[in-house]
Amino acid sequence: MSIAAVHQSRAGSTPPFPAVAAEPSVVAGMGYLIPGAERPYTYMYDPPPGVDKQNCDFVMAPMAIADARAFAAKPALEAEGFELWQAPSRVRDFRDDDEVARVYYPEAAELACTATGGSRAVVFDHQVRQREAGRPALGFGRSGDGAKPAAVGRVHNDYSEASGRKRLDLVLGDAAVGVGRYAIVNIWRSIAGPVLDTPLAVCDARSVLASELIASEIRYADRRGEIYLAHHSPRHRWAYFSAMDRHEALVFKQYDSQAGGVSRFTLHAAFDHPRTPPDAPLRQSIEVRCLVLFP
Repeated sequence: MSIAAVHQSRAGSTPPFPAVAAEPSVVAGMGYLIPGAERPYTYMYDPPPGVDKQNCDFVMAPMAIADARAFAAKPALEAEGFELWQAPSRVRDFRDDDEVARVYYPEAAELACTATGGSRAVVFDHQVRQREAGRPALGFGRSGDGAKPAAVGRVHNDYSEASGRKRLDLVLGDAAVGVGRYAIVNIWRSIAGPVLDTPLAVCDARSVLASELIASEIRYADRRGEIYLAHHSPRHRWAYFSAMDRHEALVFKQYDSQAGGVSRFTLHAAFDHPRTPPDAPLRQSIEVRCLVLFP
């Protein structure tokens, strides 16, 4: 089934699937950066001998996290920075990279354009994640050689002002010349039934100050990137969508070249839900990143 056949409205308006009952708000620890003197860096694999994996520390700050299914007004991508869509996919196996590229990339690009009002979208990467057995403390979701991504428990945004600008050239090359407004959105979904373990929380972009976003280096085996980490603020308003299932997709803003009047960065992180059943299956999810061009 094409996504377009179902996502005529955001999730919550005349759903073609059974409605999910909203849950009460919860309080859970969110992994915030502790202020320090150095530019933060983190290795996403085991670093060379004698080198620290990271030069920064984090605090698990207790934050109220509301179930956005209970909101009277549905969150909007250009305001809060995130929306939930009903978007069933024709993909049978999300761990098959060929099928994902062939089937899911076009679906995701279509959804990205519909959600943002963009004229064109290019999917430039995807990541499948699975929570680690035993549910260890949440970190950056990488250990060892970094080959098995897990849930990320550090409050972050995948792009900074600098890396968001750089991504346009990396994706489009010479065709980036003359491009006007563009954005990067993330599309996140479960690939194995309702998410009851380490759901993804997103922060209302309107509750975050620019001064709370800290440019930080992420070091991979073959490259380096820059993201935003965040200092804690009690003003941050966190939300999640309870029991997200395979037919739903969470679309959220990672970067927007428009400097005013719209959300630009959406902090997010996994969290340990205090009411996760002890026998809940480990969360499995896929995320794709899309470059969206506007008319």
